[in-house]
Amino acid sequence: MWRTKKRSAKELIAFMLVCLLIIGGSIYYVLFYSPKNSLELYQDIAFADDFDEMKKLMLEGYEGNFTEEDFNYINSLGNAPTSVGQFTLFEYNDRSFVILTSPGTDRLKVLNVEEAPEEIREYFLELRR
Repeated sequence: MWRTKKRSAKELIAFMLVCLLIIGGSIYYVLFYSPKNSLELYQDIAFADDFDEMKKLMLEGYEGNFTEEDFNYINSLGNAPTSVGQFTLFEYNDRSFVILTSPGTDRLKVLNVEEAPEEIREYFLELRR
C-alpha cells in the first residue's frame, strides 16, 4: 500500500513560506508593475525601451491595434502630449455616454459626462466588431 511519510514542522513551515512568497510576489507584481490608469499607461508606453516591451501591456489578441509606428510617434523626442485624459464609454441600446475621469488619482473622480454624438457612437461601435 501507499506509505505516508510524516512531515516535520520545519518542512511544513518552509512549504507554507514558499507558497506565501509566490502568491505575495504575484500580487505585488500586479499591484505595482501594471498601469492602473491612463497616466501610468502613458508613462509605461513612453518609457518602454522598445516596441516588444510595450507589447507586453497589450491584452492578448489585441496586439494588432497598436503598431510600431504608433509607438515610435509617442516616443519621439519632438512629440510630448498636451494632455492625458481618461475616458469611459457607457453604451445603451440607443445612446452612448462619454465620462471623463481623473487620471493619476487613487480613486476615480468624474470630471464630465456628455452624451456622445451619433458619429462618435458609431465609431466606437465599429471598433468593437
